[in-house]
Amino acid sequence: MKKICDFIARWMGIWVLAVAALALFFPASFLWMKTRTINPLLGIIMFGMGLTLSPRDFRVVLRRPKDIFIGCLAQFTVMPLLALGLSWLFHLPKELAIGLILVGCCPGGTASNVITYLAGGDLALSVGMTATSTLLAPLLTPLLVWLLAGTMVDVDTVGMLLSILYVVIAPIVAGLLCQRFLHCATEIAQPFLPALSTIAIAMVVGIVVSHNADRLLVGGLVVVLAVMAHNLLGLAIGYLLGRLLHLPKPKCVAVSIEVGMQNSGLASSLAVLHFSALPQAAIPSAIFSVWHNISGALAARLFQKTK
Repeated sequence: MKKICDFIARWMGIWVLAVAALALFFPASFLWMKTRTINPLLGIIMFGMGLTLSPRDFRVVLRRPKDIFIGCLAQFTVMPLLALGLSWLFHLPKELAIGLILVGCCPGGTASNVITYLAGGDLALSVGMTATSTLLAPLLTPLLVWLLAGTMVDVDTVGMLLSILYVVIAPIVAGLLCQRFLHCATEIAQPFLPALSTIAIAMVVGIVVSHNADRLLVGGLVVVLAVMAHNLLGLAIGYLLGRLLHLPKPKCVAVSIEVGMQNSGLASSLAVLHFSALPQAAIPSAIFSVWHNISGALAARLFQKTK
């Protein structure tokens, strides 16, 4: 069973891509799953993240506040501003622009820690940045979405804050409590968590793509290019920022991957919950979920070769 789970987790990008293709060309395969299913799936991913975190992952914030500050500042400035700029550059319709901005305003993705490890980056910094940006998300994500997209559409900042608390923070806290008080059970479950997260991420992508397949097939190329540019520029700027600040190579790699890889599952959930009148707003996050797993694997290989 563990070998099967390792196989699923190792080829996460391929599974997500395969599910996206299936949902795009055969939407009925996932249409039976309602969009409201996204929240429980994201909760499973965040619960798994909570199970893998420990107090030492948060101690890095106290031991290395400068590194964490640099990373989180880049996370919540580079990606939101890139999303806004690319929306203008590609002349995205309002609903797609809002979707891209949502992706840009979300915290670091859960896969970033795995990619940082594979790339030979500073894993402790990566985990610390992911945990810190996720805890900051209930305040910063709604605020940034309101600042950048408030002129396009009404943004329910309070509702968005509560959604992130329910869907992200509460499951992480539950995972931390389970690890604290059910340590033996947690140790047994941990080897299977990467595979479970991979399946949940793939299901989120399948749901969003299947419910928007017709729109993607008609005008999907422009938004695909915008999402790819968003991710690649985030990776590049994150790395260059680290170099400009004279950070060691492993830290530059961690900042690059943390900045470039977003929690696109959260963006999908927020799009469905708070922009249901604009169903296309969920499309950029679905594309990002597929693409950043591919680009992350490629970036890890590139960083490995340039050690």
